[in-house]
Amino acid sequence: MNDAVKITKKRTESHDTVTFEFEWNKKCKPGQFVMIWIPGCDEIPMSLSSIGDVKSVTVKAIGDATRKIHELSAGDVMHIRGPYGNGFKVNGKKILVVAGGVGTAAMMPLIRETKADVIVGARNSSELIFEKEISKYSKLLVSTDDGSKGFHGNAVQLAKEQFSKGYDLIMGCGPEIMLYYLHKACTEEKIKCQLSLERYMKCGAGVCGACMLDEHRVCKDGPVFNEKQISEMKEFGRLKRDPSGILIKL
Repeated sequence: MNDAVKITKKRTESHDTVTFEFEWNKKCKPGQFVMIWIPGCDEIPMSLSSIGDVKSVTVKAIGDATRKIHELSAGDVMHIRGPYGNGFKVNGKKILVVAGGVGTAAMMPLIRETKADVIVGARNSSELIFEKEISKYSKLLVSTDDGSKGFHGNAVQLAKEQFSKGYDLIMGCGPEIMLYYLHKACTEEKIKCQLSLERYMKCGAGVCGACMLDEHRVCKDGPVFNEKQISEMKEFGRLKRDPSGILIKL
């Protein structure tokens, strides 16, 4: 059953990414997600970018449903159900958060809670989001693939340069190729990690099996997995399922 929530604020984060704030009386944890539906569109999963009294989702326009959501304004209604999934567990003393692209939004509740050091990566400077807010809480380093801002390279390359600072836990969210190499780097350096993974989700509650990753239901068993769980995944970084459930190469 979903809840109808009224949008209280709409804020532009970048040329194609918008945050929608709303009041919702559900208790949520960093890393959890919700299913969002507006009439005439598919229901889609969205990570929560804030989880306090005022909650929010941050939406990048990449498909029909997300573009339709972008048309909403303050005062309009979204239908939400959840929260779903297992979030992050803060079990480290010195933490580094590594975020790529719109995955930065999913890490914001964790960043606000932990004040951990943060690396944010994007293809170019126009796609960086939440820089000013992150800088209020944390030490922030930025990477861009084209060198238009910060470190010239990707977020994992920059993270590896920081490993010598004694981090005992890496937490990440972003494109799977980024997470694949981040997990590999953490394994080589014997640093614990927790990564938020993404798969095609229909129900959000572990019933339909559309989001299977090996034997894991990402919506229910994840979306956050630790380094040991990921090390045992044969499909991670290699295969995903299309809407019909057929395995395809990433």
